[in-house]
This record gives sequence, structure tokens and C-alpha cells, in this order.
Amino acid sequence: YVGSRRLFKKLKNSLPEEQIQKLENEGKTVVIVGTEKEIIGLIAVMDKIRDTTIETISKLRGIGIKTIMITGDNERTAKAIARRIGIEEYRAELLPEDKVKIVRKLSVNYGHVAMVGDGVNDAPALASANVGIAMGAIGSDVSLETADIALMQDDLSKLPYLVKLSERTLKIVKENVLASILIKGSFAVLAFPGLITLWLAVAIGDMGLSLAVILNAMRLSLIRPETLTRSS
Repeated sequence: YVGSRRLFKKLKNSLPEEQIQKLENEGKTVVIVGTEKEIIGLIAVMDKIRDTTIETISKLRGIGIKTIMITGDNERTAKAIARRIGIEEYRAELLPEDKVKIVRKLSVNYGHVAMVGDGVNDAPALASANVGIAMGAIGSDVSLETADIALMQDDLSKLPYLVKLSERTLKIVKENVLASILIKGSFAVLAFPGLITLWLAVAIGDMGLSLAVILNAMRLSLIRPETLTRSS
């Protein structure tokens, strides 16, 4: 058998706890190998921490985004990883349904929650979050189909850019809606005394306004990560 402590709960007294704790404190996940009667050995595995992770967490904190790590890893491993990447709050030893419960609870507490994940186990939580963000190239098909956004370059450093771009997008949407209401309303009022002619209504109130809205929205295509970084 190959698995976690849960699989070998009948052999609890035979587990090499000292070795397991040492490996877990190093941020490694310990996989136990054994039979129904004895423990044969341990396998320690560890995810590679990306070079941009620590900087990304710091930038998210700088723009007011609270970051919480939720993982299926054990408590010691999660604590070690969280400490290395600068995350103050984490939840460990979670099953997929546990992640969903936590995401929903966070949504109640904070109002809006974005979930970043890549595995099959993350898919339910991605669906429960206000915004699901999947790591595109390495993510599972299920997580990609469930998520609202896919980072095709698997680059976590794009997260602060994504937040800023979303804020700019929302700002431009509000500008377009407000401009449309004001111009359309003004033309409607001025039409009663006959101050607005048909060609003026079409040229400015219809086609002109449509072009203005489109051009204003096209400003988003000029935004690059480096420009957002400088402006922030």
C-alpha cells in the first residue's frame, strides 16, 4: 500500500514519527509505503516553489488582496511552505469538499473570493469562488473548464496585473454606461422642443456614441503589465 497516515492508521504505533516530522518540517509531503502488517519505507516529495511566488504574494498584499493558502498537504508541510512564501494564513489537510466549504465561508466573510488552482481536486472550489483562476498549461481539463480565467503561461506574477486590469475594465465600463445615459437622455430632452435634428441624432447620438464607446474600450488593449506596475 502507498498512501498517507490515514491509510496506515492500524499501524499507527509502527510509524517512524521522528523521520516523518523532520521531512514535513522541511515542507515535504511524506508518502508511506507498507503492507497490512508493517511499514516498508517513506517517500518524500515537494512542490518546487516558483521564483516569482514570493514577489507575487508581496504585490498582492500591497494592493490590498488578502492571500490564504488551502491545501490537501499535512499541517507541518503547509506551515513550512506558507512561511517560505510569506503567507500568514493557511488551511491544511483538506479534501475537495473541505476546500469548497472554506471558499464559501470566505465569501461570506469577505464578500468576494478568487480561487487559484490547477488540479482536479481544485475544480469544486474554483466553481464555488466568485472568480475561478486556473493555471492553464499545467492545469487539468476539469479545472480549465470550471474556471472563469485561465493563465496560459502558468505565471503567478500575472495575478496582480489581472487584478489591476479588471479594475481598469470595470472603470471603463462605468464610463461608457454613464456617457451613454447622459448623451441619450440629453438628446431625448432636446428632441421635444425640436433642437435635435434626425441627422444629428443619428450621427452623434447613435453612430457617434457607438464609436466613442468602442474606442474608449479599446484603450484596454494598450495596457501592459509593466505600465500597470509603474502606475501602481
